[in-house]
Amino acid sequence: MHSEREESWRAELSALRAHDLWRELQVLQPAPERGPPTFVGTRGEPLLSFASNDYLGLSAESALRDAAIAEIQQSGVGAGAAPLLGGERPAHAVLANALARWLGVEAALLFGSGYLANLGVISTLVGRGDRVYADRLNHASLVDGVRLSGARLHRYRHGDMTHLAQWLERGGRGQAWIITDGVFSMDGDIAPLPELATLAQQYGAGIILDEAHAFGVLGTEGQGTAAHWNMDIHGVDVIMGTLGKAFGVYGAFVAGSQDVVDLLRNRARSFIYHTALPSALAAAALVALDLLRHGDARRERLTQHRQHLRAQVPDAPWLASETPIQGLLLGDARRALTVSAQLRRAGLYCPAVRPPTVPADSARLRITLSAAHSHDDIELLATTLREVL
Repeated sequence: MHSEREESWRAELSALRAHDLWRELQVLQPAPERGPPTFVGTRGEPLLSFASNDYLGLSAESALRDAAIAEIQQSGVGAGAAPLLGGERPAHAVLANALARWLGVEAALLFGSGYLANLGVISTLVGRGDRVYADRLNHASLVDGVRLSGARLHRYRHGDMTHLAQWLERGGRGQAWIITDGVFSMDGDIAPLPELATLAQQYGAGIILDEAHAFGVLGTEGQGTAAHWNMDIHGVDVIMGTLGKAFGVYGAFVAGSQDVVDLLRNRARSFIYHTALPSALAAAALVALDLLRHGDARRERLTQHRQHLRAQVPDAPWLASETPIQGLLLGDARRALTVSAQLRRAGLYCPAVRPPTVPADSARLRITLSAAHSHDDIELLATTLREVL
């Protein structure tokens, strides 16, 4: 029996290799003379990364590092306990309150990661027998949260409000929820939140919005998708955001009404049973929040980078995106790997994204831009892409 299990594992691994879906960890060391987005690869070669979610370039800011070090000296490295069993520190409470004020909601709750936050939110608020209407390109953590909840999942075509309305029109038992990314992580496009809010109101549905890739990038003070569309955030019931992307730190939070946060604190298993976020990260994230709120110059730099890249390589098969996520659709997994390898030989790190992360026949390079990139960095990327493509 033991050998049969091992044989099945080996067969699965062989299939991954045969279909160009094999994955390995890439160990990158920040270049000491510059730091992100420049790294040193496993073979000692310098690599300019276009694969980071550090959209505003905050991860290398000395103010964040100083805040984290000061908190470590005061409170230690790890929280040492679950939040409800002594892992909560003053830095956590200060950050949660600041995040709630920033978004204009009643309360926020910190989680260890965006994945834990989405699992906790959906499995707590969405019940067995409820109806969930989810964009087909939602992040995997949202899909897994629905599966954990036991709700009936209906996936509408990406960004297709007519298809969503058809699903909602059918109705059914239980509560209705619309769940969506604000900015879709692989395509980089923005959810049509005003239309979603209109449909939610028309059919009595709640909205859960994942702002992992929107906060810091979109809207006034980087307040995300609702701010981008100039709409009232109170049209959204629950908001999830991460601290590991534009914030440049790690962790996540859920924001909304006091009742929602109280319920999550008492019922969300992925909150109750996880060790609290290290308070040093909360202290660093608080500094990042201030930089993010006043980061208009960084956001403008991102816009300039995006516009320059697309203007310099206009014939590339770009996906439509107004965000730092610039998808270069290549279709075949092998071609995506080949183009990625060619860019790496030129000193550019742009890993291929292949199924099941993206749908079949939509392998791509997910090129992500950062305010930490220089104009020359973007020019080098554009020049190399023209040569490779």
